[in-house]
Amino acid sequence: MTPELVTQLARRSFEVTLMLAAPLLVFSLVVGLVISIFQAVTSINEATLAFVPKIVAVMVAMIVFFPWMMSYMSDFTREIFALIPALRN
Repeated sequence: MTPELVTQLARRSFEVTLMLAAPLLVFSLVVGLVISIFQAVTSINEATLAFVPKIVAVMVAMIVFFPWMMSYMSDFTREIFALIPALRN
């Protein structure tokens, strides 16, 4: 196992992690921003008002993006399994 292969695997793992987390984080960010603007406009400072919609948004994003996320993760897993013979050297 060469250092280049380890570096490539680590880089690819980070890319996959970011790609899988991105839709959920973007949904949470957008909902949090909208709720913050709403709270600033209405002067409502309730912590649960920001927390609950974000949780709901992340759950909706998870339902919407789950098929794509599983496909992406399955492809990455197949790539890792395909590299197993090359790791024996």
